Amino acid sequence: MPGWTTIVQPETLAIALGRDDLVVVDCRHTLANPGAGEVMYQQSHIPGAVFAHMDRDLSDMGKAGMGRHPWPDAATFTAKLGDWGISPQHQVVAYDDGEGAQAARLWFLLRALGHEKVAVLDGGWRRWAANGLHPVDSHVTKAAPTRYVGEFQADRLLDAAQVQERLAAGDLLIDARAADRFRGENETIDRVAGHVPGARNRPWTDNTVDGHLKTPVQLAEEFRALLGTHSPDQVVVMCGSGVTACHHLLAMERAGLKGGRLFTGSWSGWIADPARPVATGGA
Repeated sequence: MPGWTTIVQPETLAIALGRDDLVVVDCRHTLANPGAGEVMYQQSHIPGAVFAHMDRDLSDMGKAGMGRHPWPDAATFTAKLGDWGISPQHQVVAYDDGEGAQAARLWFLLRALGHEKVAVLDGGWRRWAANGLHPVDSHVTKAAPTRYVGEFQADRLLDAAQVQERLAAGDLLIDARAADRFRGENETIDRVAGHVPGARNRPWTDNTVDGHLKTPVQLAEEFRALLGTHSPDQVVVMCGSGVTACHHLLAMERAGLKGGRLFTGSWSGWIADPARPVATGGA
């Protein structure tokens, strides 16, 4: 059966609830209060959904010098998938509180394993719960464990040294942070302000309109203008910690532009080494 591979609408997901091959994952997360997402999940969530914590489940916080949300090892992450009842054959739908900035992290973790049938709920929890149109639940789901075997596609996950190599080779580095943080004018999270020299800025929020992902035609037009002569596999995306950058990879794939890569440590990983250069101002 063909699956959902980028986004899925709430109405479509509501009809599919209860399917044996479907696992829904709640990825709600607040940077200022990392425990808030789990509390919200316990209070109310999509029926049958399991919860993925950004720090505990979608990152490996034990890795030093690799950014605020270090990319997990494949064995650790696939064990989590098995605990959630996810196998390589399952259709996975991830959602967060709104436009998919956190859900896209799970989407790309799975995509980097080669898992095709994974999608982000368009509009997230906010749209699902609006006007009480769709069912909600407060029961904490205990999934039937399964086994997930897989390895990450290493060529899609770059560290700082590899990013420098790709820039030198002429690849395009896109920074998904807000424009003021990119310029180094309003850094409230990381200890150093600015951006990687040579990067270009496209805030991840440019992928959305009215709480939804833009249409494939809109996204293709905008990204093709940004990419210029670069092919999708010559694109590397980054943000503050490797989370919201995944939204660009989702948007690009939605636009038919597959193959982009992620700078996993992103800005917080780049500045872990004070010898690396820092730029400020516009690109």
